Amino acid sequence: MVDPQVPMDLLYNRDHYWVRLEDGFAVFGLTDHAQNDLGDVVYVNLPEVGDEFHASEEIGEIESVKTHTELFAPLSGEIVEVNEALESSPDLVNQDPYGSGWMARVKLSDLSEPGDLISADDYGHIVEEGE
Repeated sequence: MVDPQVPMDLLYNRDHYWVRLEDGFAVFGLTDHAQNDLGDVVYVNLPEVGDEFHASEEIGEIESVKTHTELFAPLSGEIVEVNEALESSPDLVNQDPYGSGWMARVKLSDLSEPGDLISADDYGHIVEEGE
């Protein structure tokens, strides 16, 4: 059974990012599972609009009361928008990870890459297995 905190209409990767595809663009953020592991988020450093990157490349950082970690790109492309609300309210990542806690919108440079993402069912199994 899939965790109800894993929206079925999104795609995921094994690094606990969610992705919403939008006609050649993608919006992404951290999953509910990831934000729970982090604890209370106190700072988010996102890339700049216009930055280009490859999938799995470091693009920013996130700090919580428990830890500091890097943010990685789930897909290759160019940043066309970042969630500026996270600058003053980083706790949105905890409060609404699939909504107002989104991180960035990307123009995809490789339209085949989303094929490497996994379904909500598959992601739910990864979380259940503790990966």
